Amino acid sequence: MKEILIFAGTTEGRKLAESLSASKIKHTLCIATEYGEAVLEESPFMNVHCGRMTEEEIRAFIQKGNFEAVVDATHPYAEVITRNIKVAMKELELPYLRLKRECVASQEKGIVYFATNEACAKALEAVQGNILLTIGSKELAKYCVSERVKSQLFVRVLPGMESLSLCIEQGIQGKQIIAMQGPFTVEMNEAMLRQYEISCLVTKQSGIPGGYWEKLEAAKRAGVSVFVIGHPEEATGYSFYELCNELEKICQKKIMIKNQMEITLAGIGMGNEKGLTREVQEKIEKADVLIGAKRMLEPYRARLEKKPFYLPEQILPYLKELQNKYPMKCLKVVVLFSGDSGFYSGSQSLYQALKKEIELEQLQAVVQVKAGISSVAFLAACIGESYHDAEIYSMHGKELYHLAKKISASKKTFLLTSGVKDVNRLGADLLKEGLSEVEVITGYQLSYPEQQIRKRTPKECLDLKKEGLYTCFIKNTKAIPKKLTHGIADEKFIRERVPMTKEEVREVSICKLNLYQGAVVFDIGSGTGSIAMEIAGLSSDIQVYALEQKEEAVSLLWKNKERFQLENVTIIKTKAPEGLQTLPKASHAFIGGSGGSLKEIWRVLFEINPTMRVVINAISMETICEIKELLTQYPIKQKEIVQMQVNKVKEVGNYHLLQAENPIWICAFTFGGSEGKDEA
Repeated sequence: MKEILIFAGTTEGRKLAESLSASKIKHTLCIATEYGEAVLEESPFMNVHCGRMTEEEIRAFIQKGNFEAVVDATHPYAEVITRNIKVAMKELELPYLRLKRECVASQEKGIVYFATNEACAKALEAVQGNILLTIGSKELAKYCVSERVKSQLFVRVLPGMESLSLCIEQGIQGKQIIAMQGPFTVEMNEAMLRQYEISCLVTKQSGIPGGYWEKLEAAKRAGVSVFVIGHPEEATGYSFYELCNELEKICQKKIMIKNQMEITLAGIGMGNEKGLTREVQEKIEKADVLIGAKRMLEPYRARLEKKPFYLPEQILPYLKELQNKYPMKCLKVVVLFSGDSGFYSGSQSLYQALKKEIELEQLQAVVQVKAGISSVAFLAACIGESYHDAEIYSMHGKELYHLAKKISASKKTFLLTSGVKDVNRLGADLLKEGLSEVEVITGYQLSYPEQQIRKRTPKECLDLKKEGLYTCFIKNTKAIPKKLTHGIADEKFIRERVPMTKEEVREVSICKLNLYQGAVVFDIGSGTGSIAMEIAGLSSDIQVYALEQKEEAVSLLWKNKERFQLENVTIIKTKAPEGLQTLPKASHAFIGGSGGSLKEIWRVLFEINPTMRVVINAISMETICEIKELLTQYPIKQKEIVQMQVNKVKEVGNYHLLQAENPIWICAFTFGGSEGKDEA
């Protein structure tokens, strides 16, 4: 079986060998030193040749072997070996693939660039203080021409005998040698710069795997100047991912690229850097890539890239691009979210989307969430209030119903807003509800230098003009606790001549619906809307669709909706079942009037949701018989049939007489699904 021949000398070369091993593709790796062999992972699919070779030796080695392609993954500065490989392969009918190194472009102040080592060494003669040389040992002689420069040097080299021997040959003393294997973090580089009192760092523009960015960042933190020797531009070559694609074509086998992103979803508080937790700060400092809204990204630097994305549909494709762009690097990606990542944050939806992509193996990654400080916690601390006993709501990017009603029932309320318009709306709603005496504290641009915390009246909130980020605290000392039971008196509704489900029947019917938070309810044959209004008033999280065909009744529906200020009621003029299937999928349905189409309505409701909870009111024997027949034709469970007779006491002079209401049948059930059976 033929093999791939790799001339290595970079991290990319080693990563390519690991990927070929993981893919069970045989290959031979040529490396220059024994130390290079020591850091390799053993594999039955890899042969290692250690030692430098001349042009003739390379040609003989290739001719002797059984190779399908030759990969040049040597260091960008190793011009001699690259030239030797190219010359040796002339007239050999084998593909030559050059692996290009990923580079970091930098425009930082305090960095001086040199075309050659000789030019850099000459410039060092003017440097005062210690010099850290991080270019390896091969070019060391060029920096030892000047005895003064040599005495200033601290040389960081690989801990191999070849490197140490070259240092000794040039007269570099032991205390000047730092023999260590990278990669080096920013923190370790910075510690070395400070420990050895370095005034100038010398490095090659060695790219991402070579730790170039970490050196630049450490020098910036330590206030050290940087001399950079730029590597020659490569006119041709393949990125790691492109090269793997080429090898897949040659080998006719999929190559498993070994990399795994570390993705952190981080809450950054209100935005000021001082409000970061230490844990989040460390994640940002070590991030290769930062993602988030533009204003969040501005204070921070990333090793590779920053992208102003905040929606999953933007972020997920971008992460896949990164995975392909930097296939040999285990990228550290941090996505920034304002406030706390678990408090009215978009991090939850992104977290679930990422987990799904990881499970489908579309992303090779691990994902974690880090908490931040919410603006509610920050404002509460500033004004000396607790928030464990307060109601907390958000208007930020979402519709919030019954806001003033919620505040009227709570002594303490915290409110997240999208800006000054939401504060204006808060003031208007409070005044409309008659809550002109409540105290509103606005927290403007919290944590920023322009932060302002002020007490305001609802009228002042209505008139506020200053744009910016606001979090509000509303104190209502005269709060009236919300009634826990539903029940609106019949006389509260605008009725006129339209029939209405009476109060006692209404309450039993609603109880039988077994409603819950987030329910979507069809009120079919809504009439005056007494059922719809009662249900909508239970919770702003319930959405009610009131369907009515008669013009007079539709008019009353609008009047009652306005009277009870219920924004979560949608009124639709139609004769059911027309239009039902165009509405959001209902979880519950109440049928107060069917207009003679009960059978069709029943069928459509089952098609929409075969597990829907349904309550029907009937007063005629014909309707009762039709219900009895339909119950036998569909899978039904949790069936209840109740007959109600309500008598009210009416005063006539000194007498109290019973006044009978019409008897009514209440049928409640849940569709049992397509496979369900009657469990009544």
